[in-house]
Amino acid sequence: MKSYIESVKDEIQRRDPDQTEFQEAAFTVLDSLEPTLADHPEYVEANLLAQLVEPERVIQFRVPWQSDDGKFHVNRGFRVQFNSAIGPYKGGLRLHPSVNLSVVKFLGFEQILKNSLTGLPIGGAKGGNDFDPKGKSDSEVMRFCQSFMTELQRHIGPDLDVPAGDIGVGAREIGYLFGAYKRLNGYQNGVLTGKGLTFGGSLARTEATGFGLLYYTNALVKAQGDTLTGKRIKISGSGNVATYAVQKATELGAKVVTVSDSNGYIYDPKGIDYQVVKQIKEVERGRIREYADRVASAEYHGGSVWDFDVDYDIALPCATQNEINKDQAKLIAKDGAKYICEGANMPSYPDAIAVYRDSNILYGPAKAANAGGVAVSALEMSQNSERLSWSFETVDNRLQDIMEDIFEKSQAADKKYHLDRDYQAGANIAGFEKVATAMLAQGLV
Repeated sequence: MKSYIESVKDEIQRRDPDQTEFQEAAFTVLDSLEPTLADHPEYVEANLLAQLVEPERVIQFRVPWQSDDGKFHVNRGFRVQFNSAIGPYKGGLRLHPSVNLSVVKFLGFEQILKNSLTGLPIGGAKGGNDFDPKGKSDSEVMRFCQSFMTELQRHIGPDLDVPAGDIGVGAREIGYLFGAYKRLNGYQNGVLTGKGLTFGGSLARTEATGFGLLYYTNALVKAQGDTLTGKRIKISGSGNVATYAVQKATELGAKVVTVSDSNGYIYDPKGIDYQVVKQIKEVERGRIREYADRVASAEYHGGSVWDFDVDYDIALPCATQNEINKDQAKLIAKDGAKYICEGANMPSYPDAIAVYRDSNILYGPAKAANAGGVAVSALEMSQNSERLSWSFETVDNRLQDIMEDIFEKSQAADKKYHLDRDYQAGANIAGFEKVATAMLAQGLV
């Protein structure tokens, strides 16, 4: 089985030698699938891994738009429709200067298994653009989104491909994107998720990824006979995921002591006040350093929060990919953290994950721990299909059940293959086996 896995990895390197982010994501998954391949030789006979790592469709296009000063600009858009074996393509749109084909492929590949783990009928996809919405006026963002959707609308639909938000794509951007799609195709409220509540959105969607991260973390901690009550938590980021992770962690009896942004971080030994973070980031669109001006117990420091040496119990990276390297993982271990669960997509380098394992830090990977956002997106799709709107409590309860079930699936695979609490491999195997069964049943399509 190892030789088969290596042959697939060699083919990825030959075809996509410069796609480092995609290679990192794919290789990590492939290396963990050896036990299930040994148990299911039919997967090898059908060469399923080669099919899994090759997208069903890659779409790249230009996006011209005009800024307020009258200048014309051109950005590059992507949609990678990776796998539809278990349902229509589902995955977010990211607006950030770092977006390229490698990043979108890594995110789309991860989305296959993440979506599978939710138990909901959705396939894996991702998209985005190297446009940066920061510092742009509402009019500039609107013109960009209208141009972006003019091309994207050819490739999406309620039963084909349903995008959502991601970094740089919030309520404002989803609204403009939906308006552009509606003008071109008529009102089809199931074509995007993360919409406003007045036009088909779901209650609890804003909170979903952050709340879901804590529901998963709580399940992992409880499985060890432990509790979140009284735990000190270090969180990176101060966007949507981080903010609602702070809120839910506080509600569950833990104390979050840090949040951050791309310039620096806040340390508040009395516990981060999520209401202040919401005001700064969601209302004023400010920088996190402003927190220290409003809360007397808080300190602001430049640099990475993962270089900050302080005692804590749980690490929840919620900022972006590859934010924790090997040396920072060693500091996490030194500071006494017993658990790390990922709210961002692939925030840990592979050698950082190796440090977690060597240090006996229990690790909840992004594809499992941050699946709450896409889970509630799929629930929004269900509400759109029914022409109904569920209560916040209904959606939140469904979210909690899904996140706890994701951990249980990962734990069951871990125990079945005697992986010694390797919940990353457990999640990969559990997600892959569902997709692989569907792919086999459908033949070469």
